[in-house]
Amino acid sequence: MRTEALLFGVVALFFAGTAVLYGIWSHADPAGTAALIVSCLMASVISFFCAMNHRRRGRRPQDRSDAEVADGAGPLEFFPPESRWPILTAAGFAVAATGVVYGLWLFLIGVGVLGAGVFGMVFQYADRDSGRPG
Repeated sequence: MRTEALLFGVVALFFAGTAVLYGIWSHADPAGTAALIVSCLMASVISFFCAMNHRRRGRRPQDRSDAEVADGAGPLEFFPPESRWPILTAAGFAVAATGVVYGLWLFLIGVGVLGAGVFGMVFQYADRDSGRPG
């Protein structure tokens, strides 16, 4: 994951530099500058996620040149069998997006439902034993 973290870090730096230059040279186009800043932030989030996974789990078999195919065998990760939270999250996003058109009150309701869905998804299996030797 270290390679991926560095790759997305470089992409984030590219978007940051491009946003600064575009903001200086475009003078009257805040939409393009905002889009480049958001692109920088999204690449930064992915880079941070990959860096934290590398720090927590170490090198993967794919990252080592001396690894055998059998090193990558076994269970990869826990995947939940079923969940109602993605449906609630999607409904909250839909209501929030509709609220952008119809009014702040509907947007705030949608953000509340969206927050509940995201919170539920994140903490659904928080008390589950990770199964890793500790």
